Amino acid sequence: MWGTKSRIDMKKILFIAFVLCFSYNFSYARSFVKAADTSVASPNFESDSFSAKNGKSLKITFFKHASLLIEYAGKTIFIDPVSDYADYTQQPKADYILITHEHQDHFDTKAIAAITAARTQIIANPNCQKALKKGKAMKNGDVLQLEAEFKLEAVPAYNTTPGREQFHPKERDNGYILTLGGTRIYIAGDTEDIPEMKQIKHIDIAFLPVNQPYTMTPEQAIKAAKVVRPSILYPYHYGNTEIDKVKTGLKDTPNIDVRIRALQ
Repeated sequence: MWGTKSRIDMKKILFIAFVLCFSYNFSYARSFVKAADTSVASPNFESDSFSAKNGKSLKITFFKHASLLIEYAGKTIFIDPVSDYADYTQQPKADYILITHEHQDHFDTKAIAAITAARTQIIANPNCQKALKKGKAMKNGDVLQLEAEFKLEAVPAYNTTPGREQFHPKERDNGYILTLGGTRIYIAGDTEDIPEMKQIKHIDIAFLPVNQPYTMTPEQAIKAAKVVRPSILYPYHYGNTEIDKVKTGLKDTPNIDVRIRALQ
Protein backbone atom coordinates (compact mmCIF):
# COMPACT_ATOMS: atom_id res chain seq x y z
CA MET A 1 0.00 0.00 0.00
CA TRP A 2 1.07 3.56 -0.61
CA GLY A 3 1.99 5.75 2.26
CA THR A 4 0.22 9.00 3.13
CA LYS A 5 2.93 11.13 1.49
CA SER A 6 2.69 9.12 -1.74
CA ARG A 7 -1.07 9.61 -1.88
CA ILE A 8 -0.67 13.37 -1.35
CA ASP A 9 1.99 13.60 -4.11
CA MET A 10 -0.24 11.69 -6.55
CA LYS A 11 -3.15 14.03 -5.82
CA LYS A 12 -0.88 17.00 -6.56
CA ILE A 13 0.23 15.44 -9.83
CA LEU A 14 -3.36 14.71 -10.90
CA PHE A 15 -4.44 18.25 -9.97
CA ILE A 16 -1.58 19.83 -11.95
CA ALA A 17 -2.38 17.59 -14.95
CA PHE A 18 -6.06 18.63 -14.77
CA VAL A 19 -5.14 22.34 -14.67
CA LEU A 20 -2.78 21.99 -17.64
CA CYS A 21 -5.39 20.13 -19.74
CA PHE A 22 -8.09 22.66 -18.87
CA SER A 23 -5.79 25.56 -19.74
CA TYR A 24 -4.84 23.99 -23.07
CA ASN A 25 -8.49 23.37 -24.01
CA PHE A 26 -9.51 26.88 -23.00
CA SER A 27 -6.71 28.40 -25.07
CA TYR A 28 -7.66 26.27 -28.10
CA ALA A 29 -11.31 27.24 -27.78
CA ARG A 30 -10.43 30.94 -27.60
CA SER A 31 -8.21 30.71 -30.69
CA PHE A 32 -10.97 28.86 -32.60
CA VAL A 33 -13.57 31.50 -31.75
CA LYS A 34 -11.19 34.26 -32.79
CA ALA A 35 -10.56 32.57 -36.16
CA ALA A 36 -14.30 32.19 -36.76
CA ASP A 37 -14.93 35.84 -35.94
CA THR A 38 -12.25 37.15 -38.29
CA SER A 39 -13.31 34.88 -41.16
CA VAL A 40 -16.61 36.76 -41.66
CA ALA A 41 -14.96 40.13 -42.14
CA SER A 42 -16.03 41.66 -45.48
CA PRO A 43 -13.31 42.75 -47.88
CA ASN A 44 -13.23 46.29 -49.18
CA PHE A 45 -14.46 46.77 -52.73
CA GLU A 46 -13.72 49.60 -55.13
CA SER A 47 -16.48 52.12 -55.70
CA ASP A 48 -17.04 55.29 -57.71
CA SER A 49 -19.36 58.12 -56.68
CA PHE A 50 -21.23 60.49 -58.97
CA SER A 51 -23.98 63.06 -58.98
CA ALA A 52 -26.93 62.04 -61.14
CA LYS A 53 -28.21 64.62 -63.61
CA ASN A 54 -30.83 65.70 -61.09
CA GLY A 55 -28.09 66.32 -58.49
CA LYS A 56 -28.83 63.29 -56.29
CA SER A 57 -26.13 60.88 -55.14
CA LEU A 58 -25.16 57.89 -57.27
CA LYS A 59 -22.58 55.31 -56.24
CA ILE A 60 -21.39 52.13 -57.95
CA THR A 61 -19.61 49.38 -56.02
CA PHE A 62 -17.66 46.78 -58.00
CA PHE A 63 -17.71 43.33 -56.41
CA LYS A 64 -16.30 41.00 -59.08
CA HIS A 65 -17.03 39.66 -62.55
CA ALA A 66 -20.55 40.98 -63.31
CA SER A 67 -21.73 41.60 -59.73
CA LEU A 68 -22.39 45.25 -58.96
CA LEU A 69 -24.20 47.44 -56.45
CA ILE A 70 -25.73 50.74 -57.55
CA GLU A 71 -26.91 53.10 -54.82
CA TYR A 72 -29.10 56.01 -55.86
CA ALA A 73 -30.76 58.48 -53.49
CA GLY A 74 -30.92 55.93 -50.66
CA LYS A 75 -32.03 53.02 -52.86
CA THR A 76 -29.94 49.86 -53.32
CA ILE A 77 -29.90 48.09 -56.68
CA PHE A 78 -27.92 44.85 -56.95
CA ILE A 79 -26.91 43.48 -60.35
CA ASP A 80 -26.31 39.71 -60.72
CA PRO A 81 -25.30 39.04 -57.09
CA VAL A 82 -23.19 35.87 -56.70
CA SER A 83 -21.89 34.48 -53.40
CA ASP A 84 -18.49 33.54 -54.86
CA TYR A 85 -17.73 37.23 -55.36
CA ALA A 86 -18.89 38.75 -52.06
CA ASP A 87 -20.36 37.86 -48.68
CA TYR A 88 -23.88 39.13 -49.26
CA THR A 89 -24.85 38.55 -45.64
CA GLN A 90 -22.65 41.60 -44.96
CA GLN A 91 -24.39 43.77 -47.57
CA PRO A 92 -27.45 45.98 -47.09
CA LYS A 93 -30.87 44.64 -48.02
CA ALA A 94 -31.89 45.30 -51.59
CA ASP A 95 -34.58 47.58 -52.89
CA TYR A 96 -34.09 45.99 -56.31
CA ILE A 97 -32.26 42.92 -57.61
CA LEU A 98 -31.68 42.67 -61.37
CA ILE A 99 -30.74 39.32 -62.93
CA THR A 100 -29.58 39.16 -66.55
CA HIS A 101 -29.68 35.39 -67.10
CA GLU A 102 -29.47 31.95 -65.55
CA HIS A 103 -25.75 31.08 -65.71
CA GLN A 104 -24.28 30.39 -62.28
CA ASP A 105 -21.89 33.36 -62.47
CA HIS A 106 -24.95 35.64 -62.69
CA PHE A 107 -27.80 33.80 -60.96
CA ASP A 108 -27.29 32.62 -57.37
CA THR A 109 -30.31 31.95 -55.16
CA LYS A 110 -28.15 32.00 -51.99
CA ALA A 111 -26.94 35.55 -52.65
CA ILE A 112 -30.44 36.66 -53.65
CA ALA A 113 -31.88 35.26 -50.39
CA ALA A 114 -29.22 37.03 -48.31
CA ILE A 115 -30.17 40.51 -49.56
CA THR A 116 -33.92 40.02 -49.94
CA ALA A 117 -36.29 41.85 -47.58
CA ALA A 118 -40.04 42.41 -47.64
CA ARG A 119 -39.55 45.54 -49.76
CA THR A 120 -37.23 43.91 -52.31
CA GLN A 121 -38.32 43.79 -55.95
CA ILE A 122 -36.63 41.09 -58.03
CA ILE A 123 -36.54 41.60 -61.79
CA ALA A 124 -35.10 38.96 -64.10
CA ASN A 125 -35.22 37.39 -67.52
CA PRO A 126 -38.15 34.92 -67.85
CA ASN A 127 -36.08 31.77 -67.15
CA CYS A 128 -34.72 33.12 -63.85
CA GLN A 129 -38.10 34.44 -62.77
CA LYS A 130 -39.59 31.00 -63.43
CA ALA A 131 -36.82 29.28 -61.44
CA LEU A 132 -37.27 31.66 -58.49
CA LYS A 133 -41.08 31.43 -58.61
CA LYS A 134 -41.25 35.08 -57.62
CA GLY A 135 -40.33 38.51 -58.88
CA LYS A 136 -41.08 40.23 -62.18
CA ALA A 137 -40.06 38.82 -65.57
CA MET A 138 -38.80 41.18 -68.27
CA LYS A 139 -38.08 40.17 -71.83
CA ASN A 140 -36.17 42.08 -74.49
CA GLY A 141 -38.00 45.31 -75.30
CA ASP A 142 -39.94 45.57 -72.03
CA VAL A 143 -39.90 48.87 -70.12
CA LEU A 144 -40.82 49.43 -66.46
CA GLN A 145 -41.22 52.74 -64.68
CA LEU A 146 -40.28 51.46 -61.23
CA GLU A 147 -40.29 54.84 -59.50
CA ALA A 148 -40.70 58.44 -60.57
CA GLU A 149 -36.93 58.73 -61.07
CA PHE A 150 -36.13 55.10 -61.99
CA LYS A 151 -36.94 53.62 -65.39
CA LEU A 152 -35.72 50.17 -66.43
CA GLU A 153 -35.43 48.86 -69.99
CA ALA A 154 -34.60 45.26 -70.93
CA VAL A 155 -32.46 45.08 -74.06
CA PRO A 156 -31.04 42.17 -76.11
CA ALA A 157 -27.88 40.30 -75.07
CA TYR A 158 -26.66 37.34 -77.13
CA ASN A 159 -23.83 35.71 -79.05
CA THR A 160 -23.41 36.11 -82.80
CA THR A 161 -20.10 34.39 -83.62
CA PRO A 162 -20.65 30.98 -85.27
CA GLY A 163 -20.10 28.26 -82.70
CA ARG A 164 -20.84 30.56 -79.75
CA GLU A 165 -24.60 30.97 -80.16
CA GLN A 166 -25.31 28.21 -77.63
CA PHE A 167 -23.71 30.22 -74.82
CA HIS A 168 -26.25 33.04 -74.97
CA PRO A 169 -28.98 32.45 -77.56
CA LYS A 170 -30.94 35.36 -79.00
CA GLU A 171 -34.05 36.55 -77.08
CA ARG A 172 -33.30 34.54 -73.90
CA ASP A 173 -31.12 36.88 -71.83
CA ASN A 174 -31.32 40.54 -70.85
CA GLY A 175 -29.11 43.54 -70.80
CA TYR A 176 -30.55 46.52 -68.89
CA ILE A 177 -30.63 50.27 -69.22
CA LEU A 178 -31.26 52.01 -65.90
CA THR A 179 -32.29 55.66 -65.95
CA LEU A 180 -31.72 57.08 -62.47
CA GLY A 181 -32.41 60.77 -61.97
CA GLY A 182 -31.75 61.36 -65.65
CA THR A 183 -28.46 59.42 -65.70
CA ARG A 184 -28.52 56.45 -68.08
CA ILE A 185 -26.54 53.31 -67.18
CA TYR A 186 -26.18 50.45 -69.66
CA ILE A 187 -25.51 47.01 -68.15
CA ALA A 188 -24.87 44.96 -71.28
CA GLY A 189 -25.08 41.48 -69.73
CA ASP A 190 -23.46 38.58 -71.59
CA THR A 191 -23.38 39.69 -75.20
CA GLU A 192 -21.27 40.33 -78.25
CA ASP A 193 -21.30 43.56 -80.26
CA ILE A 194 -24.82 42.99 -81.60
CA PRO A 195 -26.61 45.18 -84.18
CA GLU A 196 -29.19 46.29 -81.60
CA MET A 197 -26.52 48.37 -79.88
CA LYS A 198 -27.03 50.96 -82.60
CA GLN A 199 -30.40 51.73 -80.96
CA ILE A 200 -28.86 52.35 -77.52
CA LYS A 201 -28.44 56.11 -77.20
CA HIS A 202 -27.42 58.80 -74.71
CA ILE A 203 -25.59 56.47 -72.32
CA ASP A 204 -23.67 58.10 -69.48
CA ILE A 205 -22.14 54.94 -67.97
CA ALA A 206 -21.74 51.58 -69.72
CA PHE A 207 -20.61 48.13 -68.61
CA LEU A 208 -19.44 45.98 -71.53
CA PRO A 209 -18.35 42.34 -71.03
CA VAL A 210 -14.91 41.31 -72.28
CA ASN A 211 -14.55 37.57 -71.82
CA GLN A 212 -14.11 35.63 -75.05
CA PRO A 213 -15.36 33.15 -76.13
CA TYR A 214 -18.46 33.72 -74.01
CA THR A 215 -18.87 37.43 -74.63
CA MET A 216 -16.60 39.92 -76.45
CA THR A 217 -12.98 40.07 -77.44
CA PRO A 218 -11.22 43.38 -76.65
CA GLU A 219 -11.60 44.29 -80.34
CA GLN A 220 -15.36 43.66 -80.21
CA ALA A 221 -15.65 45.72 -77.03
CA ILE A 222 -13.83 48.61 -78.70
CA LYS A 223 -16.23 48.40 -81.64
CA ALA A 224 -19.25 48.26 -79.30
CA ALA A 225 -18.00 51.28 -77.31
CA LYS A 226 -17.68 53.32 -80.51
CA VAL A 227 -21.30 52.46 -81.35
CA VAL A 228 -22.81 53.10 -77.90
CA ARG A 229 -20.44 56.00 -77.10
CA PRO A 230 -20.87 56.16 -73.31
CA SER A 231 -19.30 59.02 -71.39
CA ILE A 232 -17.76 56.46 -69.01
CA LEU A 233 -16.97 52.87 -69.95
CA TYR A 234 -16.27 50.08 -67.48
CA PRO A 235 -15.12 46.82 -69.10
CA TYR A 236 -16.47 44.03 -66.89
CA HIS A 237 -17.04 40.25 -66.80
CA TYR A 238 -13.35 39.68 -67.55
CA GLY A 239 -10.83 37.17 -66.25
CA ASN A 240 -7.42 36.72 -67.84
CA THR A 241 -8.37 39.01 -70.72
CA GLU A 242 -5.79 41.63 -71.67
CA ILE A 243 -8.23 44.29 -70.54
CA ASP A 244 -5.84 47.21 -71.08
CA LYS A 245 -6.27 46.62 -74.81
CA VAL A 246 -9.73 48.17 -74.51
CA LYS A 247 -8.37 51.33 -72.95
CA THR A 248 -5.52 51.55 -75.45
CA GLY A 249 -7.87 50.93 -78.37
CA LEU A 250 -10.12 53.81 -77.32
CA LYS A 251 -7.44 56.34 -76.32
CA ASP A 252 -8.00 58.38 -79.49
CA THR A 253 -11.80 58.18 -79.30
CA PRO A 254 -13.06 61.47 -77.86
CA ASN A 255 -15.38 61.70 -74.88
CA ILE A 256 -15.13 58.06 -73.70
CA ASP A 257 -13.47 57.74 -70.30
CA VAL A 258 -12.37 54.09 -69.95
CA ARG A 259 -12.07 53.04 -66.32
CA ILE A 260 -10.55 49.68 -65.35
CA ARG A 261 -11.69 48.30 -62.00
CA ALA A 262 -10.69 45.09 -60.20
CA LEU A 263 -13.44 42.81 -61.52
CA GLN A 264 -11.38 39.78 -62.54
